[in-house]
Amino acid sequence: MKIVVLIKQVPDTAEERTLVPATGWLDRDAADNVVDEINERALEVALRVKDADKSTEVVVLAMGPDEATKAIRKALSMGADSGIHVLDGGLAGSDAARTAAVLAAALRGTSADVILAGNESTDGRGGVVPAMIAEHLGLPLVGGLNAVELVGAAGSGKVSGERSGDSGSLQVTAALPAVVTVTERTAEARFPNFKGILTAKRKPVATLTLADLDVAVTVAHAVVVSHSERPAREAGRKIEDDGTAGTQLASYLFENRLV
Repeated sequence: MKIVVLIKQVPDTAEERTLVPATGWLDRDAADNVVDEINERALEVALRVKDADKSTEVVVLAMGPDEATKAIRKALSMGADSGIHVLDGGLAGSDAARTAAVLAAALRGTSADVILAGNESTDGRGGVVPAMIAEHLGLPLVGGLNAVELVGAAGSGKVSGERSGDSGSLQVTAALPAVVTVTERTAEARFPNFKGILTAKRKPVATLTLADLDVAVTVAHAVVVSHSERPAREAGRKIEDDGTAGTQLASYLFENRLV
């Protein structure tokens, strides 16, 4: 089985994130950039398949600036076999539609049995790119899985798993090849060990530009029309128990539609 995991380098969620006023884009120089945690969980799913079957090949694919190479090397140190870096200055600030088209073009040459990704990134939170990729490639989308099981390869294999819904959980399945997304309920990602860090430096990383891909040359940037800073948190309401505290709490919950 060949699994391609989509990864993205994002500003660390533990730090303050801001927008650049001139462009409305996220300021990626104001905080440390790391591999998005949800993508690490997707990679962990792939690596567990590889642990059970050593013939499994795991490739990571990222689109981003030069610094995104660090994210790819981190994934390689965790256990991925190789990486693909889509690097082109013309892709800066691409919107979801443009991103999906370019990633789909890069994926066509991989012969992947499974394309794995997180259900949404922590910087954009659109959650639509994997679905758009599936549409471009004509593949089924098995999205939002809390648990994943992969068996076999394209033509004979399948993906199955559990998805949470408003009224309970669903068991879903699809034939391979397929696009699969996972949630934060999947397995926690492993830490790179010393051997993994050393071997990551020798693993191949292919670099692709727009000229290398069969994709229309268009400009499609995400534009933020206006933005404002997050307001400071207001002090909470303090209730003194004079015998009516329970009633006051219940009223507060109902007024704010919390029950």
